[in-house]
Amino acid sequence: MTGPRIINLGLPKTGTTTLTDALRHAGLRVADWRIRKGQSALPDITGEHVGRIIYADYFASGDPLARLQEFDAINEMSAVRHDRSLWPQTDWGLLSTIQQHHPDIKFLLSHRDPAKTANSMMRWNNLGRRRLPQADVPGLPRGFGRSEAELAKWVEGHFTFCRRVFAGYANFLEFDIEDPGARDKIAAHLGIDLPWWGQSNTGKEVAE
Repeated sequence: MTGPRIINLGLPKTGTTTLTDALRHAGLRVADWRIRKGQSALPDITGEHVGRIIYADYFASGDPLARLQEFDAINEMSAVRHDRSLWPQTDWGLLSTIQQHHPDIKFLLSHRDPAKTANSMMRWNNLGRRRLPQADVPGLPRGFGRSEAELAKWVEGHFTFCRRVFAGYANFLEFDIEDPGARDKIAAHLGIDLPWWGQSNTGKEVAE
């Protein structure tokens, strides 16, 4: 067991579920959003949001991935609801600490057209209509994000942030989820075969 070697910096609705499914088809253990029953031998992280585990260990031990050593990949790190707003993928202090503790880590950034992402967020349960505007999110203070235009601007800002802080890093790859060559680019970057690539989380969006 070597611990996590892949981290996706993507925001919700940018193809994160597709990436998780592809990595799992390749035989990798993926921590995605929440640690579900049966995914870990550690009872203290079962049921917890991945972002909460990462921040707890960042402040407790210095290594944000200390209790995620059973997993090969970390995806969908963010969590937002009435009592928490966790966005590790926007925190350079935390991300640089991960690099220091895990120098062989590979970073991915799942990219999707910001306007399409914003539209999808608005239609995904209450993510865009309630949870994001009511939370304090890096780059999207409470009260903002009530329109698709504001959400799209925030999404594009995150992409710009990642490109800037990872500029020149060989362990960083941005890919467009709609790019027909995305699977091959990801596989080459990670040095693995991806036997499956498709579209996940379709038909689950709910307009409110």
